[in-house]
Amino acid sequence: MAASDPVADMLTIIRNAIGVRKNVVRVPRSKLKEQLASVLKDANFIDDVTVDDSGRFPVLVLTLHSDEENARISELSRMSKPGRRLYAKSAEIPRIMNGRGLVIVSTSHGLMSDRQARKQNVGGELVCRVY
Repeated sequence: MAASDPVADMLTIIRNAIGVRKNVVRVPRSKLKEQLASVLKDANFIDDVTVDDSGRFPVLVLTLHSDEENARISELSRMSKPGRRLYAKSAEIPRIMNGRGLVIVSTSHGLMSDRQARKQNVGGELVCRVY
C-alpha cells in the first residue's frame, strides 16, 4: 500500500522509537526526508544522519541520541497535512515554546528552520513542529 504522507510516516517512526527508547532508526530515503533530518540535526534535536545504500533501496539511518542520554525531542507533530496545507508568511510563522521549539518550513529556498526563514524573510509551507 502506498503511503499518502511519507513525512508523517517518518515523524511517526521517530516518535515510536523515542517511546521505546531506541537510539537508531532506519527510514526509507527521499530528498525531502533527508533535508528534514538535516534540519533536525542542525538544530541539535538528533545526533547524526547517514544514508545506507547497501540494500535494494536507500535508507536514512538516524541516530537520535547516544546510549547514555535521553532523547532531546519531547514532541514531534505534523502541521501541514495532505488534506489541509498550512502556509505562512515570514512574519506569521508561529513560535513554538517561546522560541525553544522549532517549526520546519518548506520554502522556495528549500527546507529550513523558522529562525532561518524569518532571517531570510521568506515564508512557505509549515511542515512540522518540534520541541
